[in-house]
Amino acid sequence: MKKSLVTFICLSTLISCSTDAINSSDFEAGDTFTDSDIRVVQLDTMTVDFSTMKFDSIDTSQSSRMLVGKYNDPVFGTVKTASFMELIPSSYYIDTDAEYDSITFLLRPDNYYYNDTLQSNTIHIKQVTENLKPADGVNFYNTSTIDFDEEDLGSLTYYPRPIGTDSLEIKLTDSLGQGLFDNLQLKKITTYDELKNYFYGITMQPDQEDDGAVIGFSLTSNMRLYYTIAEENERTQYSTDFLINTSSSPVPFFNQISADEPNEYLKMLTDQEFNLHSSETGNLSFIQSGIGIATRLEFPNIKTVFDIQGQGTLLDASLKIAPAISSYNDALALRDTLSVFIVDQNNELTSQLISTDGSAAQAILNRDNQEFNDIYYELPLSGYLEGLLSVDQESSDALILLPSNYNSTVDRFVLNTDINTQGTTLELTYAIYDEDE
Repeated sequence: MKKSLVTFICLSTLISCSTDAINSSDFEAGDTFTDSDIRVVQLDTMTVDFSTMKFDSIDTSQSSRMLVGKYNDPVFGTVKTASFMELIPSSYYIDTDAEYDSITFLLRPDNYYYNDTLQSNTIHIKQVTENLKPADGVNFYNTSTIDFDEEDLGSLTYYPRPIGTDSLEIKLTDSLGQGLFDNLQLKKITTYDELKNYFYGITMQPDQEDDGAVIGFSLTSNMRLYYTIAEENERTQYSTDFLINTSSSPVPFFNQISADEPNEYLKMLTDQEFNLHSSETGNLSFIQSGIGIATRLEFPNIKTVFDIQGQGTLLDASLKIAPAISSYNDALALRDTLSVFIVDQNNELTSQLISTDGSAAQAILNRDNQEFNDIYYELPLSGYLEGLLSVDQESSDALILLPSNYNSTVDRFVLNTDINTQGTTLELTYAIYDEDE
């Protein structure tokens, strides 16, 4: 991944403590605690620094789906997605007795959608006019550009049914179909390289006036060339499928994803190394997959627990973050989980955070009291914070929150970091013991 987008929010909390005898807790004392006066302290307002950041770009040539659509978001601006792809035939052979019939594209929904599917969407299929080769020779990104012909090869206006299994069939121009048919039948195209020199590929673009939803389509979608062969008493129809090429290296496929004219806060995110603190955004933090906007978390004062008299150990830690009220609805839906990644001081992504049980760490949405607007993401952090406490020098790393499939979605979130409302709380459970003299 290249450099990315970040928003940063600062949150300061007060400390409240409750002390219980060790006999009334679930803590199991080891040899170190033998003959010690042990108490458990709960800290519910340890300082957390929040910000928003933005990656310079996201690698979308590794996307798990095509994304096509456009809608206007009150926070993140005009979100637009388009797909670019190279197509290769299932066979380079067409019988010399065959006659051209037609050509279509079969789009298969893969159940992903975002925003309002009650509005109509339009898909324009256009021919790419340059080789699908990444500018850096490695990957395509959400910000990559490829030239294409403005004239449609085909188009379709439809009402999305993304959970359905029916394919969308878009008829393409006969000039494209006849040209491919003739070159295959006359053996002018018999190899991948010869095909690339004749036909670079296609792009699928939303209509400029669309304001509906972004729809995901399976990479098993394909272009289909139909032709017939005269048999003894009838004509039999045959077809050659042109498949999306995801096997070449570099992959000649990517999703182009943009978000124009976001709110004033997000316009400030022009450099990946810039962290926009929550104190500058009204105690809000932002996340948008596909574009690469992430919420960034730091714990600058975690070692103040050592100021508590006596030696101690961290038993548990949990961060709760509430989505901002009125920032979500059925169309702009919250997802059940957010993944947690580690970035360095320059906001370069280094790894995914691993929980103490060895699984990938996740912030899980708690909806138990949703009718009272009391919902929040909860993230276990005992392993990560224990690591911060165990080293002498301050860490320059930070955590970021993004959906796990951030290069294949456009999910967005607005988080409330104001602890004076239903916002963020970091809860620590800390066991303290005093050794006998």
